[in-house]
Amino acid sequence: MRYAISHRTRFRYDFPVRFARCNLRLRPIDWDGQQVEDHALAIGPAATVTAGRDSGYPVVTHRIVVDKPATELVIDSRALVTVDRVPPEPKPDDCTVAAAARLGRDVRDLGDTAPASYLYPSPLIAAFPEIAAWCAQELRPERGVVEAGLALARRIQADFHYDGSATQLDTSPAEAFAKRHGVCQDFAQIMISGARSAGLAAAYVSGYLRTVPPPGRARLVGADATHAWVLLWCGPERGWIGFDPTNGVAIGQDHIVTAVGRDYGDVAPIDGIFLGQDGQRIDVAVDVEPLD
Repeated sequence: MRYAISHRTRFRYDFPVRFARCNLRLRPIDWDGQQVEDHALAIGPAATVTAGRDSGYPVVTHRIVVDKPATELVIDSRALVTVDRVPPEPKPDDCTVAAAARLGRDVRDLGDTAPASYLYPSPLIAAFPEIAAWCAQELRPERGVVEAGLALARRIQADFHYDGSATQLDTSPAEAFAKRHGVCQDFAQIMISGARSAGLAAAYVSGYLRTVPPPGRARLVGADATHAWVLLWCGPERGWIGFDPTNGVAIGQDHIVTAVGRDYGDVAPIDGIFLGQDGQRIDVAVDVEPLD
C-alpha cells in the first residue's frame, strides 16, 4: 500500500514572537515492511533548516530556526511511503517471555535498535507495581512472547476506554491506569511499563494509522491524527514486532512508523522554544491518503 501523508501544524501567537527554534520529527523512517519514497518540509515564514543531532534512536530530526518576528508559524510535512507488512501471528516455536527477556539482556549490540536501550524505565515511563501485576497476568514467563504481547494489547483495548478528555500530554501511566480512560499514548505507555517490568525490551512508536470511513461515507481530508503504539523485542528470530493496544492488534499495512524511542520525549513530532510573550494556539491537521 502506498500512502501520501500530510501533517500540517499551525502555531498562532497572541504577540509577535522574536525567535523560535524547533525540533521536527516528522519524516517517517525506513523500517521493517516500510520504505520512504519521498519527504518534503515547507515552513512559513522562511526558516533555517538543518539536520538535528543523532539521538541514538530510530528518529530523523530536523532543526528549524525562525529569527524574524512572526505572529504565525506553519510547518507542513509531506511524505510518500510504501508499506508492505502482514500482521505477525504467534508461532509454536516463538521464544517464551522469559527467554526473550534473557536473550534481550544478553545482546551486546548498542545500536539504535538494540534491545538494551529499551529494557529499563525511561524519563516518562516508570515502573509501577500495579501495572506490572496487571500485565503479568498476560506476560507469563512460560508463554510465547508474540502470543503474550498480542493478548496484552487486546486486554488493554477491552478494559480501557478511549477518552480524549481524560488525560493530558504529561499524564503518567499510573494515573491513566487508575482511570481506565485515556488515549493511544496512555495505552502504549501502560503496555510498555508492564512489559519492561516483565523484563522485555519495549519501545514507544510515533506514527500514523490509516482510518477507514463508515460505509457510504467519504474519507474526511485532514481528519486523521498521529498515533502511538508499542514495539516488543521478541527474540533474535522474530526481532521487533509492533502491537497496537488502542485497537488490540498487531501492526500491519495500515500503520506507518515515523519514529521509535524509549517514550514520547524521544519521538515528539515537534518540540522547541520561542521568545515572546505568553499566549499561543496550536492547530494540527493530518491526512493519510491511500494511493492504491
